[in-house]
Amino acid sequence: MTDLFAHSPSSDAAGGAQPRARRRWPFLVGGALVALVAAYVAAAVVLGDRVPRGTTVAGVEVGGKDVEGARDALTAALADAGTTPVTLTSPVGEVAITPADLGVGVDIDATVTSLVGFSLAPADVWRNLFGGGEENPVVTVDDAVFTTAVDQARSELDAEPVEGSISVAGGKVALKEPTTGSETDVAGTVAAVKRWWPTQSTITVAARSVEPKVSAQELTRVKTEFADVAVSGPVTVKAGEKSFTLTPKAFAPAIVLAADDSGVISPKADLKKLSAIVHAAAKKAGAEVEAKDAVVTFSGSTPKVTPDVPGLALDDASVQTEVWKAITTPTRTATVATKTVAPKFTTAIAKATLPKEKISSFTTYYPAGQPRVTNIKVASRVLNGTYIPPGGQFSMNAILGKRTPDKGYVKAGIISGGRSASAYGGGISQVSTTIFNAAFFSGMELDAWTPHYYYISRYPEGREATISWPDLHNKFTNTTDGGVRMEVIATNSSITVNFWGTKKYDVTATKSDRFDFVQPRKYTDDSPDCIDQSPVPGFKVTVGRIIKEKGKVVKTEKFTTNYRPEDDVTCTNPRPS
Repeated sequence: MTDLFAHSPSSDAAGGAQPRARRRWPFLVGGALVALVAAYVAAAVVLGDRVPRGTTVAGVEVGGKDVEGARDALTAALADAGTTPVTLTSPVGEVAITPADLGVGVDIDATVTSLVGFSLAPADVWRNLFGGGEENPVVTVDDAVFTTAVDQARSELDAEPVEGSISVAGGKVALKEPTTGSETDVAGTVAAVKRWWPTQSTITVAARSVEPKVSAQELTRVKTEFADVAVSGPVTVKAGEKSFTLTPKAFAPAIVLAADDSGVISPKADLKKLSAIVHAAAKKAGAEVEAKDAVVTFSGSTPKVTPDVPGLALDDASVQTEVWKAITTPTRTATVATKTVAPKFTTAIAKATLPKEKISSFTTYYPAGQPRVTNIKVASRVLNGTYIPPGGQFSMNAILGKRTPDKGYVKAGIISGGRSASAYGGGISQVSTTIFNAAFFSGMELDAWTPHYYYISRYPEGREATISWPDLHNKFTNTTDGGVRMEVIATNSSITVNFWGTKKYDVTATKSDRFDFVQPRKYTDDSPDCIDQSPVPGFKVTVGRIIKEKGKVVKTEKFTTNYRPEDDVTCTNPRPS
């Protein structure tokens, strides 16, 4: 009986063949992949010799064109790009530059090459199959030319930052905002040109901001923290029993608002100016009183000493500290210290340095009865008894002032511009010359004197001093150890000047021979104010003095005087009889 449920050999055989059938599928898949790759490569090869369809370069349609076609299309369309100026713009301004002057150009061959050619890159194959888009041309840049062009255009493209300022001039706060500058970045601008040109002829440069030294925030800080407070009201200064006020307008010149290298403003006081401002206001208010020197006068030869008077002054250190503190804070009151100021020429010094002896004397002579004698006597009376303290300076013009008729002066002969003339006070140059010689032989420091235009025989050669108001002076400084009393005695025919003091120096005069002679000219003059002149040659002479103290030479001096010739003048204008 057959076993219906037994396996037959044939079914076992068939079951044994099934594994062999399953092993065929890898070969089928591999074959499909090989076919796909072959198709992929074939597509890359076939499509690689043309520009992907839909591709544009700088707005020029080149899609689907082969190399030659794309090159021709770009060459024709971009021909004007090499001549159309490129406009560079910045936050400051703009400038138009030709591509050649900018050093830029389009490399058409390189551009086309970048669009075609065999490539297995998926993106390239995809683009070749389904189309491209807008592509940038290959832009070449000559870096040196580009840099030079930008540097030359910086006056249009760049701007220096404008510094702001803060001021309290006039006692009012004035704030000026700073302005940020702009500087073109060459490398960044090159990148911008490569990205946008020639599609765009106007390109914004890459620019970096240049900040001012002092920021707006710093100026605002100083205004709020200092300036507004400083000028908020007057400052009251208390000095002893006196007080006075300083308005912001008055003390503003002493405020310094300067920035340091880091741009930080630290308000400071100009201490010299601040002191001067406060001292001036203090004197006006009577809070400071100048010291008065002792005064020496004479009745004949008898001295009288008027005592000195000490002064009162504000202490500088206190002024600078306390007044500045009051300016910089809401507390608008400064209490400053005062100090007593001793005079330079005290009563004690005056008494200790009273004249003791005659230290020099000099006499000159003149014809009696002339108008000039009147002037000599008037000036002598004013100058007689003049006292010069130790270290003090004598000024003849300062004592006499302008020579006028109401002072008793009359018209007499003078020298003006090398010619004889007349004026009120004529003749007092003889007083000046006599005083000059007394000062010369007492060892005084000779500060200012002027010899006559030409030589006058009544004076010693080279040792004479003319004088005129207000510009020709006779000045000297008392360098002895005592005060000097000037005794000036004028008679009808002579003037003598004696210096009484404390003898310190022995003085010896020296004089050279005359040299460099110049002969006078001769001419006539018909002007109504002409005065006849006799000819006298001009010459030079050198005088000097040897100054000894206790037998030792302490100073030697030499002075060369140039006397012009006194011209021979004949007056032809008739004078009324």
